Amino acid sequence: MSRIANSPLTAGTRSLIPLSSALPWLIAIAFLFGLPVVFPSGSALTIMNQMAITIIFALAYNMLLGQGGMLSFGHAVYMGLGGFFCMHVLNWVENDGLWLPLPLLPILGGLFGLLFAFLIGGFSTRRAGTVFAMISLGVGELIAACSIIIVVFFGGEEGVSGDRTMGPEFFGIDFAQQQEVYYLSAVWLIVSALAMYLFSRTPIGRIANAVRDNEERAEFLGYSQRNVRWISFCASGFFCGIAGALFAINFEILTEENLNLATSGEILLVTFLGGVGFFIGPIIGAVVFILLKTVLGLYTELWALYAGILFLLTVMFFPNGLTGLIAMHVGPYKRGRLGVLALPYIKMVGPLMVFILSGAAVFEILFHSREAATGEGEMTLYGLTFSSHGILPVAVAAGIAIASFLLLHRLAPQLREAWDAANPVDRRS
Repeated sequence: MSRIANSPLTAGTRSLIPLSSALPWLIAIAFLFGLPVVFPSGSALTIMNQMAITIIFALAYNMLLGQGGMLSFGHAVYMGLGGFFCMHVLNWVENDGLWLPLPLLPILGGLFGLLFAFLIGGFSTRRAGTVFAMISLGVGELIAACSIIIVVFFGGEEGVSGDRTMGPEFFGIDFAQQQEVYYLSAVWLIVSALAMYLFSRTPIGRIANAVRDNEERAEFLGYSQRNVRWISFCASGFFCGIAGALFAINFEILTEENLNLATSGEILLVTFLGGVGFFIGPIIGAVVFILLKTVLGLYTELWALYAGILFLLTVMFFPNGLTGLIAMHVGPYKRGRLGVLALPYIKMVGPLMVFILSGAAVFEILFHSREAATGEGEMTLYGLTFSSHGILPVAVAAGIAIASFLLLHRLAPQLREAWDAANPVDRRS
């Protein structure tokens, strides 16, 4: 056994590619490539494509916010610019005979995003904190305004469109089918996520954490905080450009909406919702947000209101995001006390669901009573049809919401006691 352990063929293998680190990536790859088998419909593939694009964008944004501590209010600019450039490349391929296989297009989008991140980051990363945030906001508004003025590049209010199928085939694939586009997005998602993860493990990624936590101490140790922020900013811009290229391939049109302040705020919401302190946080946040936007958006026009409430509650009570909420249970799991929380959680699930559904019913009834056309007072909610113009439906929904909230308040001490039992305080000095 000692000869095998000391063999030069196996020496250092565990430190180079530890199984504990490689296994999650292998599971993720198998999961991504198996999704179209489980959800083969065109609408499901479109949603999954949108998730892949948002995940890359959110991970790139987290390179700034979570890893470097830079709050940007205009980071959609680099995704949008990369996407617009790739849309023009698609048109050059169609009209001018430019030879470029479609799977290579995200590289061009990433380089274009990197170019503008290099230029803008040259002056915006000189300062951090509020100054950087305000500069990013100003740049974002400036580019958004230019998207209406510079019609030759941005296409004005109509945007720029193209056809992804007009390029040369890639091993017989013309990417006319949505499933083919999904696999392309999945491959670039894996490559981009792995590259960003490896970047976070490099010395510059570690130093970015040091600059985030204490920039004066990092400067004292000999590292230029401005250069560290600049490099992180450029890397983030590159992956934002990749996300923009995939957006151009998937939707075949880009407009001013792809780089305005609303999109920048949306990705900020996604990243905070998932958890900026974890690498997988933006991934979870992107999945949850896209599900709210697409699936929930099919049933209600108030999905943005519910997403905003969820974001507000997350920031107030779970500042580490949904991933942080999951990570809180790692300690009880390692101590073998996770079962202590099972009964209190089961008790609270029912009242919590009733509170959420009844609270949503209040908003839906009020919205319908205000926005319904004349003579269309009836609405159907949870399988029940009733008039939204009367006071009784709102009163019943509000009464159920209040009763369920009071029940949750009554059960809260039991959950608190169970949580303290599952997380005992070490009183040793």
